[in-house]
Amino acid sequence: MTRWLVLLLALVISVPAFAIDPEDAFKEPALQARYENLTKELRCLVCQNQTIADSNATLAVDLRREVRGMIEQGKSDDDIRSFLTARYGDFVLYNPPVSERTWLLWAAPGLLLFLGLAVALRIILRQARAARENPAALDSDSESP
Repeated sequence: MTRWLVLLLALVISVPAFAIDPEDAFKEPALQARYENLTKELRCLVCQNQTIADSNATLAVDLRREVRGMIEQGKSDDDIRSFLTARYGDFVLYNPPVSERTWLLWAAPGLLLFLGLAVALRIILRQARAARENPAALDSDSESP
């Protein structure tokens, strides 16, 4: 029994997961390129860290089908994005726009970097001040093994 489990585990680990789009490619390369770009810009709402192009989730398959249908209907990329954001919110976009609701999301990396630099500077200055006030403590620390 354990041999079968080990074999199954080895197969699962070694087989890469690919999202399969069962639909045929568009006959026009420009439409196919639009479709591929759009599916790479839209987030899978189930997986949350994959685009709908990369996901095998049922919702991602449905969203790919929806995008394909709207392209076939002649809708623009902006129309498709607007439709999906109206239905699912800005979260469906892999790169959401900066707005009142998302400004903190966009500002967080800079704020965290600033906070980290401020903490590091405070620690360095505190150690420098302690070294100036008590230089003997530094000598005894360097002499001990």
